[in-house]
Amino acid sequence: MPLRSLAAVAFGVLWVGALAQKAAGEVKVASFSTVLSEVAEKVGGKDVTVTSLIKPGQDPHEYQLTPGDLTAATNANLVLLSGKGMENTYLVNLRDALPKKVVVLAVGNQLPGLTKPADKSAEEAAEDPHWWNSVPEVEKATVVVRDALIRLDPQRSSDYQSNAGAYLADLKELNAWVKRKVAELPRDRRKLVTSHDAFQYFAKEYGFQIDSIEGLTTEQEPSVSHISALIDEIKKQQVKAIFLENTLNPKVSTEITRESGAKIGGTLYADGLGPGDGATYDGMIRHNVTEIVDALK
Repeated sequence: MPLRSLAAVAFGVLWVGALAQKAAGEVKVASFSTVLSEVAEKVGGKDVTVTSLIKPGQDPHEYQLTPGDLTAATNANLVLLSGKGMENTYLVNLRDALPKKVVVLAVGNQLPGLTKPADKSAEEAAEDPHWWNSVPEVEKATVVVRDALIRLDPQRSSDYQSNAGAYLADLKELNAWVKRKVAELPRDRRKLVTSHDAFQYFAKEYGFQIDSIEGLTTEQEPSVSHISALIDEIKKQQVKAIFLENTLNPKVSTEITRESGAKIGGTLYADGLGPGDGATYDGMIRHNVTEIVDALK
């Protein structure tokens, strides 16, 4: 579906309160996603103030709504959510507490989804919420956020259009770089094992086979049988490396490397922006792809 059509469909279902509010003065955005915080800052420019309620390096799966964050969301014109179930543990409380004038936008719900079927680890089928690990999905998200700001604040439409265009150009350049970098890796070595199941969108976009220690959320503990089966699969497929994540304890991953003969390939940013190289979306993606390709060569 073309990006313009995708965004147009989205607006039929995602607005809470008045559908076309006119923002008075500066637009305030509260974001429950570090990636969406950057998108909103890039598209909004100088006329939008973005408060990121999920901090860089924080695990969004374990986030708990605080009184201070609720106040920030209440004072915002627009609240951005990752969607696809990421905020399920606190979404009802958040929606109930917000005044009707606040627009709540679950950006991921407006994007095509990927569902992980139930598997031998007994995990139920569930939609993968980690859409930001595919650059084209962030391009689509940028269009959704752009159109949300235009609808909220039509007087600055041209600014939002221009800002979004510049950011989309950067994302297209980033995606082209990812494809060139991944092309360095033979297809039979594109076997990615990570700490939790956060790279389905990445794998689909860039041609990887994936497996993980934990499930779609970091709160799901892996069973002994799942770990045993994963070790056997790593040996069978001759996977060279498995990858840690910046928000997770490396203990189980390290034990699996000892049992399987694989090495630690590096540390990835799976759940959003982080410190160091992962402080920007461009930096996060370049770091992850470089770690993956160089370790699996």
